[in-house]
Amino acid sequence: MHDADRPTIADERGTVSGERPASTGGRPTSGADPVLVEIVEGTLTSVEMEVETAIARTARSPMIRDAHDFRAGIHDVRLRKLTGRSYSALVQPIVRDFPIDEMKPGDVFFHNDVYLSEGGIGHLPDLCVTVPVFHEGQVVAFVQAFGHHDDIGGAVPGSMPSNARSVFEEGLMVPPIKLWDEGVPNRAALTIMTRNSRMPDSLAGDLDAECSACLMGARRLGELFDRYGREAVEACFDAIISNTTETFRRELLAKIPEGTHVWEDYAEHDGVDAPRLHTQRMTLTVDHSVPVPLVIDFTGTSPQAKGPINHAGDYADGVFLKKWLAPILRNLADTPERMAELDVNEGVVPLIEMRFPEKGTLLTPIFPAPTNARTFVILRLLGVLAGVLAKATGGRMPADQETIRYTGVYGDGLDGTPYLMREVLGGGSGGRWYADGEDTIHVVPDSRNIPVEFAESRWPFRVERLGLARDSGGPGLYRGGLGYDKHLRMLRDASFMSIADRSILSCWGVNGGRAGRPFVVEIEGKEMEGLVDDSPVRAGEIIRVRTTGGGGWGSPLDRDPALVAADVRDGKVSPEGARDDYGVVLSGAPDDPQADTEATEARRAELRTLAPADAPFFDRGPGFPTLSGGLPYAEVDLV
Repeated sequence: MHDADRPTIADERGTVSGERPASTGGRPTSGADPVLVEIVEGTLTSVEMEVETAIARTARSPMIRDAHDFRAGIHDVRLRKLTGRSYSALVQPIVRDFPIDEMKPGDVFFHNDVYLSEGGIGHLPDLCVTVPVFHEGQVVAFVQAFGHHDDIGGAVPGSMPSNARSVFEEGLMVPPIKLWDEGVPNRAALTIMTRNSRMPDSLAGDLDAECSACLMGARRLGELFDRYGREAVEACFDAIISNTTETFRRELLAKIPEGTHVWEDYAEHDGVDAPRLHTQRMTLTVDHSVPVPLVIDFTGTSPQAKGPINHAGDYADGVFLKKWLAPILRNLADTPERMAELDVNEGVVPLIEMRFPEKGTLLTPIFPAPTNARTFVILRLLGVLAGVLAKATGGRMPADQETIRYTGVYGDGLDGTPYLMREVLGGGSGGRWYADGEDTIHVVPDSRNIPVEFAESRWPFRVERLGLARDSGGPGLYRGGLGYDKHLRMLRDASFMSIADRSILSCWGVNGGRAGRPFVVEIEGKEMEGLVDDSPVRAGEIIRVRTTGGGGWGSPLDRDPALVAADVRDGKVSPEGARDDYGVVLSGAPDDPQADTEATEARRAELRTLAPADAPFFDRGPGFPTLSGGLPYAEVDLV
């Protein structure tokens, strides 16, 4: 459905999706008691966490319960996201199709249709439930949860076919529907959904957990309105959002020099065509004298892919993408401690204008383009914004971080019943201008790997190793974080699946830092492609998964040799990596290596003579020349 065909979204106060509420200029809203603002803000955070805790304790699928690949969010009646601990989907598609004044207590709305979600849902396994909050018979807010579920049908187990050419191959599409009507579940809709899933019991259990948790959250918020009154609570909502707007404008955006800055990054394959560079280009224009100081233009982004790496981001003026990308701006804070204090809510939206190319690109795909691997684009955009800001600020941004990849196996268990094990393994974050990157972090907040004890008790394999992938972090003055090294020995024949990018291109290093190691999976020594649906693996064979390392920041030849020796002692860097990447020559016992000062100085002097004088600001690793036709770097990599 094109924008011109989409119904207008009007809310209770007369605003329309895409139009911003009147700005308060970042000043606290008049009439909001500052003490009550703190109480309301704390209550919102508490309710959001309570909803997520309830889902985690009552859901059935490992992806929701154990990996925690889900999010909750609280929105006001003007559809503004109030909480900022994490991202969430949007309420816009619900109020578009169901007028607010017709909603009743106990209603639960559901959707997962990418093209009818106004940009809030990226692929079909992300199922979203929305519950209205009532006070004195009127809707005053919304509680929402969405998460990645095991299976919603489609061509392959897990609903993420790597070579899909249309969304119809990816599973069951559900536009916004009323799943519960005044507390009564719609059994027909639930039956249709579970009938289309290969894992019907876990799907039904997860949906029940999410609906019940959001209904509980709605009751908690209703109590807040009962206690303080609608006018006072809504004044606090205005103040919370306004304060975020002013904080981001004053503390973060002010650090970006005015002007126009351009950078781009790439997805490497789409599951259909041969690997090539799928460009995501960003032009950032900064003007602090106007009400909307940041303009992000995606012109130059590649045409939509044949395969499933597209992301439908150009809906509702890109309001979801604004909130999705805004956390990168927090890296501009004065200190890491201050960075951690800054939440992202609807207050960032008035500060950013997004300009999209015409329909038919990676970010503006035309229905029914497939989208199940849209992480290749939407997560890469975080790095594109970080890269363009690094150019603008002289490197005051982290190097590139890991992205999400899904790996797993499926087949028949020891008892003969079908199973699906799918895991989201993290990787290393990028080195920063003040510290090394973090090891094995997960982009989705609070998500995690599946515990070994749980996995081995449920599925027919043994985890023979789970540790850090040595040498995976990009060398630098501040080293990139390390990825995982995980070995699974299969106890029964099965099929291996993978949805992963960064298997050719690496996480880039910046300001002299080097790229990290890419993602790689080997089955009995045979390397797999990043996109795999059903590669056979036999009983007794070992699957080795090695996830990406983050990029390095600053020249590795400037890193303290004692830190390099410590990395070797800790198993994070090999002795060969110390010598070849950092120019550090070691001496002493293997379990207590020490840097040889004189030999290290000589080795580093030698390496500096070999370094090119015109090196680019970004290092993309050896995979870039492979896909660029031999070009060592992109033109935008120069400063």
